Amino acid sequence: MTHVRIDDLTKIYPGSTTPALDHLSLDIGSGELIALLGPSGCGKTTAMKMIAGLLEPSAGDIRFDDRSILRDKPEHRGAVMVFQNHLLFPYMSVAENVGFGLKMRRTAPAEITRRVADMLERVKLPDMGARKPAALSGGQQQRVALARALIVEPDVLLLDEPLSNLDAHLRFDMRDLIRDLQRDMAITTILVTHDQEEAVVMADRVALILEGRLIQYDRPDAFYKRPANEATARFFGGRNFIPGMSCDGSFDSALGRLILPKDVATGPGTLTFRPENVRLGMPADGTNMLSAQIVDVVFLGSQTRLTLRVKDTLLEAIVNPNDVQALAPGDTLSIHLPQSALWVV
Repeated sequence: MTHVRIDDLTKIYPGSTTPALDHLSLDIGSGELIALLGPSGCGKTTAMKMIAGLLEPSAGDIRFDDRSILRDKPEHRGAVMVFQNHLLFPYMSVAENVGFGLKMRRTAPAEITRRVADMLERVKLPDMGARKPAALSGGQQQRVALARALIVEPDVLLLDEPLSNLDAHLRFDMRDLIRDLQRDMAITTILVTHDQEEAVVMADRVALILEGRLIQYDRPDAFYKRPANEATARFFGGRNFIPGMSCDGSFDSALGRLILPKDVATGPGTLTFRPENVRLGMPADGTNMLSAQIVDVVFLGSQTRLTLRVKDTLLEAIVNPNDVQALAPGDTLSIHLPQSALWVV
């Protein structure tokens, strides 16, 4: 297992004065899977290419087990990259593709055959070795690309949007497969993705990058419960933002006075709470209860989205459709905001 440390990694492309990646620092534990998350153009793929050796940093350092790898050629770094486009050799069989890295290392043919068979079993393609890539589905080709990367037992596995070209049902299967293999082989892994659900399901920790800068590096649940700022909350689906003042464990705003969790800082700020944390009805102790008028009702299938007006403020709630079948715009109802679901940024 390999410990990875990224220190002030910066990239300014020729002709630009604005960094594509600006002083990124991350500590990645041995055997950990972390996700570099952000929208297109935020710098996450630039970071991965510098780790792989495909781009030279403008500043900063990358260390594997406390050894700088910046002077190492890509093939000598011990990092293997799986791209969103499979990049399989079309004229080779599946088995030849998977074993290619071992062949380049002059591994004995019998050993290659044994390890290829084992790896194809691991990626659930045990009978596909003789086929050519063109005869496989997109999901199967991605499994072959993953097997080709893993068979050389890299120090660090780099996954660049590995699921983006797959249909939705294939993505679910592939992310489970990648996570299971990564845990089983204990390979330090860095995943690049723009999909927050993919990041939180697969990663031990998530690094949110916006406009080239690291915004928050934390466990997945923290982005929902304790976002670092409003931009983070919005990226993860936050919809309710109320300006006001936090003081002595409460928050005063246009909604009135609400009781906060104990670890919220004092001072002016913006109250945020997720739509799915709005509760219908009155709490047993009457805490954080509000009277709301329904402005809009939108059925989403397994959920219903309510737009609510509390005094002069619009809020959004996501609720169980069965709880609001009889409700319509104009109706008034009681809601409450659980103390543990509130946060101030």
